[in-house]
Amino acid sequence: MFHDNLIPAWPKCRKYNTLRPFCRRGKGIVSDMIKMRTVQRAFVLIEIAIALFVLALVLGGILAPINQQIQQGKIRDTQKAINDVNDALIGFVMINGRLPRPATSAANGLEAAACADEVACTGFIPWTTLGSPKLDAWGNMIQYSVTPAFANATFLLTSVGTKTIQERNAAGALVNYATLVPAVVWSHGPENFGTNDAGAVRANSSSGVTNADEITNNTASVTFIRRIDTTSTAAGGGEFDDIVTFIPTAVLIGKAIAAGKLP
Repeated sequence: MFHDNLIPAWPKCRKYNTLRPFCRRGKGIVSDMIKMRTVQRAFVLIEIAIALFVLALVLGGILAPINQQIQQGKIRDTQKAINDVNDALIGFVMINGRLPRPATSAANGLEAAACADEVACTGFIPWTTLGSPKLDAWGNMIQYSVTPAFANATFLLTSVGTKTIQERNAAGALVNYATLVPAVVWSHGPENFGTNDAGAVRANSSSGVTNADEITNNTASVTFIRRIDTTSTAAGGGEFDDIVTFIPTAVLIGKAIAAGKLP
């Protein structure tokens, strides 16, 4: 038989009792246990937060170079596409003795009818006529501007290009890089301006509208700017990522002579 008097009495709490830490009443013990668990949970949450912070730093350090590599790959792909376009333009000259006019529209890649002026002779590359790439690596149409005298009829040894290519010098001022250029081919790059395959126009996303040189290229028909790309808004001409190329007159005349299109 079990007797209550066999249960040992809970030690009394005396000032110098070695069991004093354990002689609190049950309610006090439970309260301490809850406090301990709360503290433990708080530490766990802090540890998780620290771990997530460290993980974010590690992932950020990994993803940033990856994104840069992806962007550099797209730049190379776009440069190759533009080089292919330039090769196609030279091939067109060797067959026809002239350069093609811009595409009829964003949906029609055949060259347009005779263009009366510089503005009319500026638009999209006539990809169907040339059998060339249509888009850059960001899905926007490759741009093209041609001197009317080189596109409306067979050009002559005396024909003169009307386009000017400028750049920024060390002081940030615009200076001529090339003049009397017959044709310019360019991409608006990864940011700001351009027209996609569906004909939708990409707006200028520069928050302070500080990309003056990109704005110039967006509306240009005679003078174009080429520079090293930068994200600095303090640079001369602001941030810039356009990829601008051109075909010199000497190259076109040389190819036309080699093909028997010029005496």
